[in-house]
Amino acid sequence: MQVALWGSFVNAAAIIGGALLGSVVKFPEKMGETIMQALALAILIIGISMGLESSILLIPISALVLGSIVGEKLNIEAAIERLGESLQKMSARGEKNKASTSSFTQGFLTATLVYCIGAMAVIGGLNSGLTGDHQVLYAKSMLDGTTAILFSASLGIGVAFSAFPVFVYQGTIALLATSIAPLLSESVIQELTATGGMLIVGIGLNMLGLTKLRLGNMLPAIIIAALLAVLA
Repeated sequence: MQVALWGSFVNAAAIIGGALLGSVVKFPEKMGETIMQALALAILIIGISMGLESSILLIPISALVLGSIVGEKLNIEAAIERLGESLQKMSARGEKNKASTSSFTQGFLTATLVYCIGAMAVIGGLNSGLTGDHQVLYAKSMLDGTTAILFSASLGIGVAFSAFPVFVYQGTIALLATSIAPLLSESVIQELTATGGMLIVGIGLNMLGLTKLRLGNMLPAIIIAALLAVLA
């Protein structure tokens, strides 16, 4: 394994380990619901704090609108659900019913967004690729592994599978660090983080049962936000 990918590998392993540990934790029904609500509130705060990082609010707003158009055309949400079904069948404890598939997919999508969006993922990947310094990703691994225990205990084993997009995302940044570092200025990271934060707010609202936002169809907004920030 290339040295540049080591930090991403450790991060992915921490998520899988935490999720597997959390999957064996069983809470009484009412306690599980309360923990789910507590996590949703925490996710809302994380999303709001990230969303407020934007210095040009028009960028995340435009990105969400344009990204939603692209996502609806491609029907990304349906593709994610099919992926969730496939991954669930791969898990030893997967239950073959619609409710469990929905929970599996929610866990996968929630963890993927929370772990991939933010400055630590980008800066950690850049540091790994440019200097071989994995300290940022090691610190992120500790945070992600700990939260994976809680996420998995409430949302199911789908959280473990978020390790794969996390590894690909951070690993790609690390491998292409020399080429993309000049493009990932502080302002670009800010707008990317802010847009992702708004999506994370949507996750919290969905977890509380207040909305049924098709967040999968909004995912292109993150890429569009980065492109708009570069152009700006």
